[in-house]
Formats: sequence, C-alpha cells, structure tokens
Amino acid sequence: MTAVAVNVYSHTHSVTYVAENILKSMKDIIRLSGLDPSEFVSDWDLHMRGVGGWLRSGDLECVKLDIFHPRTGELLFQWNIEISYSWSGGDGSFWTDTEQLKYAIRKAGLAPSEAKYDLRLKTKPGRDDIAGWSSASARSTDGMVRQSLGTTIGHGSLSGSTSYLRRP
Repeated sequence: MTAVAVNVYSHTHSVTYVAENILKSMKDIIRLSGLDPSEFVSDWDLHMRGVGGWLRSGDLECVKLDIFHPRTGELLFQWNIEISYSWSGGDGSFWTDTEQLKYAIRKAGLAPSEAKYDLRLKTKPGRDDIAGWSSASARSTDGMVRQSLGTTIGHGSLSGSTSYLRRP
C-alpha cells in the first residue's frame, strides 16, 4: 500500500511540475519573441486547468503556441511541446532546460510587433471535456520547416520535447 501512495504522490507532483513548466516555457517564448505576454498570463488559470487536467488523465498529446499575422491569420511560427508518458528510469529529478529554449528562441528570431498568439492543446480522441476549452481548426503549416530541440522538460514518467516551425 505504501508504494501506491508514493506513486500517486510522485505522479501528482510530476503533473504539476510539467504543466507549470510548459506554461512558463510558452510565456518565455512569447516574451523573448518580442510579444506582450500579459494576455497569456491573465489566462494562466484556464491554461493550467487544460494542460494539467489532460496531463493528469494522459490525454494531452501536444501543447502548441501559434504566433500568427492578425490580418491574414497566416502562421509565422509554431512552438510545440509534445508529451511523452513513458517511464525513463533515473532518480526522479525535476528538470527544465531553459538555456536550450532561450537559445532556440533567439535563433528563431523576433516576431513582427503586430503578431498575435494562441495556445492550442492537441488531445487524444474521446477525452473528457475541460471547462473553458473547445475544439478549433488548426492553422496550416504548409511550407514551414521544423527545428527540434529534444526533451526540455521532465520528471519521472512525464516529459516534453520541444520543436518549432518557421518559414524558410
């Protein structure tokens, strides 16, 4: 019985840590891309409810930050954190590679000052609904080039691998 309690404790803390650090990473991407993160921060509870809720249930597949042109809707950049639920062993340490993320943001470049952004969550079919979240159409990524950073967030059985799409 003790092993189960430890596992639940660890999973709960893993979900909270990974969800918070996914959102902090997205906020950093917004800010370091030259955009104002105040709207993102004001919706923090909504974002945390979606990311944390679907991480907890195992239904979250990917967190996406679309940076787009407000007039045309054209996608300028898309940042993705793909979720892995497989146990990787190790000592159970919590970690986030913020330096790798900062380097990639600088490499990707600044977004135009008029750009807007949306947080989108890709979930498994048949998942339970979470208040404040609804289905939406994805923006086209045709012609964009993918850059992978590898795993940037992790704890225990949960990890996030980051990549971004840009125009060539």
